[in-house]
Amino acid sequence: MKTVIQSIVFGAALGFASIAGPGAASAQAYPTKPISVIIPFAGGSASDVISRIVLQKMSKALGQPIIIENRPGAGGNTGTAIAAKAAPDGYTLVGGGSGPVGANAVLYKNLGYDPEKDLDMISPFAGFTIIVAASSKLPVHSLKELIAYAKAHPGQLNYGSVGIGSNQHLAGEYFSQITGVKITHVSYRNIAQYGPDLMAGTVQLGFQWYPNIAGPLQAKGAVALAVAGDQRLAAIPDAPTTTEAGLPEYKTNGWFALLAPHGTPKPIMERLNKELLAALKDPAVVDAFAKQGAVPIGLPLDQVKKFHHDEIERYRDIITKAGIKQIQ
Repeated sequence: MKTVIQSIVFGAALGFASIAGPGAASAQAYPTKPISVIIPFAGGSASDVISRIVLQKMSKALGQPIIIENRPGAGGNTGTAIAAKAAPDGYTLVGGGSGPVGANAVLYKNLGYDPEKDLDMISPFAGFTIIVAASSKLPVHSLKELIAYAKAHPGQLNYGSVGIGSNQHLAGEYFSQITGVKITHVSYRNIAQYGPDLMAGTVQLGFQWYPNIAGPLQAKGAVALAVAGDQRLAAIPDAPTTTEAGLPEYKTNGWFALLAPHGTPKPIMERLNKELLAALKDPAVVDAFAKQGAVPIGLPLDQVKKFHHDEIERYRDIITKAGIKQIQ
């Protein structure tokens, strides 16, 4: 599904671009046509919602429409693989989650692309604190009650995520490691079905980003037991942090980033990084992020490669300790 974020097109031309060589000229004039951004998750998902907020702002600054293309599948791998094989000209980008461009580098034996070699990160732009949520059908009202119930019913509780290796999946695995409970992971190809299942009690738990459970929480079909960060979230101010809830060692979050195919010219990468960081400082963007349970986390271009590598290693540690078998 494709949608277009409308923009205000700047009329000023970059006259000096013609002085340089062809490659430099195209980079200096960039962008001269609409930009496509692949979001490898379904429309309405946390990744999709938060991306549209920041891309709307970037579109105005860049002077070109940004076309969002939702290409879900395989935990985000399908759309990410398409972007990794695109021409490195700055006109096809990808919104990369901490699953498809982070954890999956460790989890999959043959991912079809190498997140570090085939893609260049422009910057992470949103951090999502994990929310421990339970269906209202489940007889628990606090984190301590959940842990006690799960220990009394080993293997009987399940939790949903956008796919194997996703941040939500690994957050559940990490919760199991910290607490010693046994819970079952349920992978969703389309996270839109997860909300109704959570409210119905078909799937009882979630270690989720706020937009993925906003509907069930607002409909009282689910309850937020704790926020796995240092501060409460403005979107759900009554939900305690895990420290307040008695499990201070459980802290985890996910992130979403904007990436380009490897080899995209440096001037284009610098322009995109500049406009992305500027958008993240806009008060309207910050406020919209807060309402979605997200925090801006932009980095300058010279720091993104280390961030990307370190995050992959962080997930490697979680996956190894969890004993998750590598997917063929």
